[in-house]
Amino acid sequence: MINECPKCHYHRRPIDTHVNSAICPACGIVYEKWLARQAASPQMKYSTEAESVALDEPDTRERLREFIFYVPENIDPASFWARAVTLACFALWGFYFISAGVNWEKIGGSFLHGPNLAFHEFGHIFFSPFGRFMTILGGSLFQILLPLGLMAVFMIKQRDNFAASIVLWWCGQNFIDVSPYIDDAKYRALPLVGGGGEESHDWGNLLTMMNALESTHKISHGCFYIGCTLIIVALAWGFHILRLQKKNLLQH
Repeated sequence: MINECPKCHYHRRPIDTHVNSAICPACGIVYEKWLARQAASPQMKYSTEAESVALDEPDTRERLREFIFYVPENIDPASFWARAVTLACFALWGFYFISAGVNWEKIGGSFLHGPNLAFHEFGHIFFSPFGRFMTILGGSLFQILLPLGLMAVFMIKQRDNFAASIVLWWCGQNFIDVSPYIDDAKYRALPLVGGGGEESHDWGNLLTMMNALESTHKISHGCFYIGCTLIIVALAWGFHILRLQKKNLLQH
């Protein structure tokens, strides 16, 4: 690992662990690329500072890839294998939800439905200042947005992309969790919290307000397929993160 940047002479500090060891935290150059250019053309001078920055700094796509697939340099073996077991369990759990289809008994009977429902009810309160429509929509919306917010925290603040993949899985599961509720909009037969009547049915009211009751089946199944896709993407992301971590594990 290079501790001093060959271009700006910045010395890496312990707090710079969130930046890949191959990139300078100060000026953003990729050490190997910069040194290779200097070795190939030691007398080369850039005509403008803008050209220098464009050549030295990683492009947006490279930075994004580095951000999404970041893993620490040192991987604790016990933590690695615990994550591997966790991912396997979530893969099996995800298969259960995907294979269930839009089935209230299987989805509503899941352990996760309880926590999801608690966040759903809080969502109604959270969005209540924004009018009746958003108050009704807020329940389903909040239970989907909460995992995405946690994913951002894990990626940006904690620099833990594996944990981020797990909460993305949870976001997908919440889409699936909502789908039977949407599918029931026409019939309003599902039991509601507090024993509310038909007038308390969120999606029955929402789709009525949007004149979309005839599209209930399409919307509920679209929600279900979005959830399935997110679960598969989350599992693939988590698996790739573990592959990268295993490489680091073997090096130490």
